[in-house]
Amino acid sequence: MNTTLQRGAGILLPVYALPTPNGMGTLGKEAFEFIDFLKESGQKYWQVLPAGPTSIGDSPYQNFSAFAGNPYFIDFETLREEGLLERENYEKRDWGGHPGYVDYGHIYENRFKVLRIAYGNSAHQETEAYKAFEEENAFWLQDYALFMAVKGYFNGSCWLDWEEDIRLHEEKAVAFYTEKLAYDIDFWKFLQFKFFEQWEKVKAYANENGIEIIGDMPIYVALDSSDTWVYYEQFQLDEAHNPEKVAGVPPDAFSDDGQLWGNPLYDWDKMEEDDFSWWRARMSTAAKLYDAVRIDHFIGIVRYFAIPAGAKNGMVGEFHWGPGKKLTDALIEAAGKTRIVAEDLGVIIDEVRKLKEEAGFPGMKVIEFAFDSDAENDYLSHNYEPNSIVYAGTHDNETLVGYLNNISGYTKEHLMEYLAIENEEDYRRHALDRVIRMAYASVSSVAILQMQDVLGLGNEARTNEPSTIGDNWKWRLMPGQLTREHSEYLKRLCWLYRR
Repeated sequence: MNTTLQRGAGILLPVYALPTPNGMGTLGKEAFEFIDFLKESGQKYWQVLPAGPTSIGDSPYQNFSAFAGNPYFIDFETLREEGLLERENYEKRDWGGHPGYVDYGHIYENRFKVLRIAYGNSAHQETEAYKAFEEENAFWLQDYALFMAVKGYFNGSCWLDWEEDIRLHEEKAVAFYTEKLAYDIDFWKFLQFKFFEQWEKVKAYANENGIEIIGDMPIYVALDSSDTWVYYEQFQLDEAHNPEKVAGVPPDAFSDDGQLWGNPLYDWDKMEEDDFSWWRARMSTAAKLYDAVRIDHFIGIVRYFAIPAGAKNGMVGEFHWGPGKKLTDALIEAAGKTRIVAEDLGVIIDEVRKLKEEAGFPGMKVIEFAFDSDAENDYLSHNYEPNSIVYAGTHDNETLVGYLNNISGYTKEHLMEYLAIENEEDYRRHALDRVIRMAYASVSSVAILQMQDVLGLGNEARTNEPSTIGDNWKWRLMPGQLTREHSEYLKRLCWLYRR
């Protein structure tokens, strides 16, 4: 497997943040126009956040399925061009009060109503394309569609609150609801058909224009997911299918109390018994969507933190060893030509470094972590290795402007000296550009900037603040916000630093 990423630069922009009308970004013309912008700006990569169907809290890292795509991303204009919608079906609906932020409440209330109209106008069932889609995705499609249909039948409640027979995935109950909810099951299949159809067109256009898409795979799945419901034997659940221990991390730089993610933990021994078939299917599905896949919390493959179910935070728990190379070998086989990136942030032990190097996966460098210690800091550019991706900051960090405005004391002094900034006036005028140049000038094969950092926005545009809820995953690009000046700036940097 070739794990190398060509030297280049890219932008991190979630699909939902594209400046599409009707409340949030989709796989419509704005996606194609963004690819045009990337090409014109000398970029080679578009990095996105996980594209799965989001659950309560709207986090891209908590999905109803590890395989399915987010129905919110289906573009209405494309469906209209196919004769499945009229403009009046969606243009006059309330999608929220500000085009620069996603209003998930309005999205949830309105989007599926529009998609059900499109479904009612569709004759997809008998097409060869739909039959091929069903066959290619047989591993997960029916399970996911049934899960969503039953969830709707029980008013959106978590599967742990369903009636006992279907909650426990008993065979007779599955057959009963499969027949009873056949119409809704086909609706959810239709949405996946349209999502993958539209995504494939966007990806093909990107690749034709020299742009590769870097995707994001959360290491864990949500408790309220079709995966946990169907493959309960492969998770650390008790006889009633309640989680025994859940995922998180102990106290770290992000949180003094640790992070309680709450995801169910895998039973790695069970998964190994069938040669990681679920993981293989998951990676092969991701390989259809992306040119490279970033595995979030890669260090959990080597060693994971187990928190007792019911705990209030990440301050209690213990570490256990994960499958390590056994799993990465399976993932490499399933990925085919798609490259794998290791999100190796956090407390890195020697076993993680060894596994990443043996597999050849590029790791991550984050400049916002660079200046709080000394010259040994792994995130200072003189310590980078070529097989890596450097970020000014990730979706979990402050925007670069927010970071530069908030640091003080030694950290700020270290940054100024490292980047040859002599005084406060120069700091205000040049620090943003100097950090961006630090990324572009580095030996890291890929340099990625958040879109907010290209635009020079403050923390009002922050994507996510870990361990908080209610105000994350909302920022969006506004129509016309990207200018020719932004494009020319990025293109000049690509020329200057051979990206």
